This record gives sequence, structure tokens and C-alpha cells, in this order.
Amino acid sequence: MLIVLDVSMLVLAFGLGHKARQILPLFPIPDRVHPIGEYIPTMILHLSLIVVMMYLSRLYHPRRSFSRIDLFREVTAAVTIGTVIGFGLQDLLFRNSAFEVDYPRSMFFYVWMFSVVLVVAAREAHRILVGAIRRRGIARDNLLVVGTDRITRDLIQKIEAHPELGYNIVGVVGKDVRSKIRFGGVPYVGVYNDLPELIDNYQIEQVIIAMSESRRTEIADLVTLCQRGRVDIKIYPDMFSYIAGDMNVDELGGTPLLTVRDIALRGWRLSVKRGLDLFGSVTGLIMLSPFMLLTAALIRFESPGPIFYAQVRMGLDGRPFPMIKFRSMRVDAEVSGPGWTRENDPRVTRIGRFIRSTNWDEIPQLINVLLGHMSLVGPRPERPVYVYQFREQIPRYMERHREKAGMTGWAQVNGLRGDTSIAERTTFDLWYVENWSLWLDLKIIIRTVWQTLARSSKNAY
Repeated sequence: MLIVLDVSMLVLAFGLGHKARQILPLFPIPDRVHPIGEYIPTMILHLSLIVVMMYLSRLYHPRRSFSRIDLFREVTAAVTIGTVIGFGLQDLLFRNSAFEVDYPRSMFFYVWMFSVVLVVAAREAHRILVGAIRRRGIARDNLLVVGTDRITRDLIQKIEAHPELGYNIVGVVGKDVRSKIRFGGVPYVGVYNDLPELIDNYQIEQVIIAMSESRRTEIADLVTLCQRGRVDIKIYPDMFSYIAGDMNVDELGGTPLLTVRDIALRGWRLSVKRGLDLFGSVTGLIMLSPFMLLTAALIRFESPGPIFYAQVRMGLDGRPFPMIKFRSMRVDAEVSGPGWTRENDPRVTRIGRFIRSTNWDEIPQLINVLLGHMSLVGPRPERPVYVYQFREQIPRYMERHREKAGMTGWAQVNGLRGDTSIAERTTFDLWYVENWSLWLDLKIIIRTVWQTLARSSKNAY
């Protein structure tokens, strides 16, 4: 289905590129243009190479969920490489042959541009259509979940909250009858040894093994029991897999060593990240300064007190620093001590309610980024009183302080902000720390801007 859709869009893009060369003024408009029919061999070469590049980029491997930003990047990369290779090959392959035709740079640019836009748009339309069909209960895969602990419950809740993923949860399978339990409306249907029979009787297409503490032999036995017909088997990563991330094998005097914990942000990567922070903070302060002055005037007009609110937070290596925000509460908001901000909090002013819901109160933190206290992206900083509390309750909590605190972060763009689970937020923060890349930072920034403009940020109050 996706290949047919992509090929159709690429053919249309080639035709639009041929037409755009004749009417768009981005390049000099030629007096004479070869008819579109003479470009058919070049078009076939062009779309064949792009489809091959998209296949090699795993864009035809089915994915239940994906990021639009990642999709745009992957499609752009595949189309760009395929188009560039096609541009060079058509000259080599078709020169002095019946297929030779002038393929100017202007047409090359238009074809590339329309190819990216149309393929991304078509795939987004396909995603929306498939999601709508699945939400109606059509084209869903029957799913068995193996496990009966907290991991299982959380997984089931996430699947039920996203019907567009296309799963029909048939039931839960446990170790023995003593673990018999229901997870909401999902029934307990059997024990491990019943798996072959359950897969056949319920026509199961997907099995997810979701257990927090599992021995390797137990996992291997479960996979063996599930190997029936065309059943897809997925394993929820345990703590070892989570810590390991992208594992590397090193050598020590000929002895292989498995690196399960490596700090992503060090060496030249720190310089790249700092460069992005300096560019983003300086550009942001210059471009947003008129709106910041307007906000300052509105805050001063509505309520007496300072315009900015400097609050001590803990950042890199647990060092405290003054985090700057636009004041959004009354001056006496914390007379009775610190506390989480909740929905419809009476301490919040009218202008404060708006700037908090749009994240505009965080903009002065660009000053913190410029001074090196913070980064554009990183784990959100907490107040010392909460840090001392969380480090005693949550394993590995202090490891999130191995990097600078950020204005936004991986946890925040995934809806974990405000009065949400600190343990789950820590999991996202640690994943970011150990899997940092420049693209991940850019992706988080884009998602933050989009969620802010679309007013889709959860728990923003």
C-alpha cells in the first residue's frame, strides 16, 4: 500500500516539477521545453532509486507509532539521496542513447521539492486514515500480554489510551493460577503453558512479554511457547536493557567487554550543544525582546511586585543556580511554603494564567542559557527541597544531574510536566542523558514549539 502511494506521489511530483519549470520564476523560464514523454526513462530511474533508498531506510517496515518529525527527516534524506544519485546516473546511463534528454538543475530542484512535500503529505494522510479505521475497531491485531505486574498494567493502560495503534487486547497470561487478576476490562486467560493453545484459539497475531523481573531462561521458554504460525513476539525491555541503551563491545587486552553505560554528552558533543545553546539564546532574546517588554509592562500593570521571579533550582552536578521566570503569581504565593502548582490555582494572576498555559513565563530562562546555567534542552531543574526528597525515593534520580538542566526536555514533550509522576519523568530524563544527539535536541525543540502553538501541552497551568 505504502509503495503504491509513494510511487503515485513521485510520479505526480515529477510531472509538477516539469510544469513548474515552465511557469515558476525561481529560475529563468526556458523558451523551449522537452515534452514530458521524453522524460519517462529519467522518471523511472528517479523513482526507482528513491523507492530503494526509502526501503533501505526502513520506511516500508510497519510501525505502530512514529514521530512526524522523524518521518519528515527520513523521507527528506531518502528522497534527497535518491534524487541526487538519479541526477548523476541519468547523464551517465542515457548519454548518446535514445533516452538522452536535457535534465536541467531547475527541474531537478522542483522535482526534489515536490517529491518531499507530496510523499510526506500522503503518508500523513495515510496515517490519519489508518488511525481513524483502527479507532472504529477495524483492522486490529489480536494481542496477548504476558505478565501480571506493574509493567503489565502500565502497558495495557497505554494501549487502551491509544486505539489508533490497532491492538485488540484479548487477555493477560500469568505464571500460575495464583497470579490471576484483571487489568481493567482485560481478563486473565491462562498460564504460560497455555500459550500455544491460546494463540490458536484466539487467533493471536501479537504477543508482548512485559515483565519487570525475568530470568533469561524464562524469557527464552516464553518465546519458544509463542512460536506459532505468523505470531509477532515483542519483549518489553527490562532494567538491564534500559540501562544498556546502545551497547558497545570494547577490548581489553583481547578480552571483550560490554559497555552498558556510556555518557553521550562529552568531548566535542559538549561544544556542539553549547554552540546550539548560544545561537538559540542570543537569537531568541533579540527576536523576542519586544514581546518580553510588553509582558513586563502587563505584569507590572496587573499586580505590584517584581517583573521577574528568580527561584533557586539544582542543575549540573547538583549545583544550585537562580532560574529566571516571568512572575506569574502573587508576591505572597509561598508564604506557607513551597508547593506544586495545580489547575485553577488561586495564587496565579490573570496574566500569569495565560503566560503559564503558553509556556511564555519560561522565556527569560534564555538568559540562564546564555550565562551557561542551563541548556535549551535537558532535564527540567527542580527546587532543592524536592531534589533532597526525590533522591531518597527514586533510584538513579541524581544521575539526571549529570547534564545541564533544560528549558524543555524529553519528558516534557511527552506530557510529563507539572503534577505528574516523578519516577516516570526520571526514566525519560535518564534516557535523554544516555542517548543525546544533536538531532534529538532539534526534535525536542520543534515538538516544544509545535505543542506551544497548538496549545496541546499537558498540565500547563
